[in-house]
Amino acid sequence: MAITTTWSVSNMTHNDSDGGVILVYWSCVAASDGTPSYTATEGGKLRLTYDASSSDYIPYADLTESDVLGWVYTSLIESDETATEAKTRIETDRTAKVQGQIDRAASQSGGVPW
Repeated sequence: MAITTTWSVSNMTHNDSDGGVILVYWSCVAASDGTPSYTATEGGKLRLTYDASSSDYIPYADLTESDVLGWVYTSLIESDETATEAKTRIETDRTAKVQGQIDRAASQSGGVPW
């Protein structure tokens, strides 16, 4: 069974006056293919502050999901990780949880003996 991970942004809150994003709701879902399908999800909300006069400021209307997920990955950094390493750590953890579900299902049975 293959396991894939999908990152997404489900909602954002922004200021109408300048398009500055102040809150991002995100998730990372690892899921197996096949029947049954097993999943493990990590998600949360990211509170942001911004400077609309900054050269790297991107107003709400111009953002892509990739831009916002970059902020999420950066927010997940632990110790001396890079954003890419933080992303990989979360994906690896979720994938391991799904694999654990698959392994348990393969080694356990239900029913009654009569």
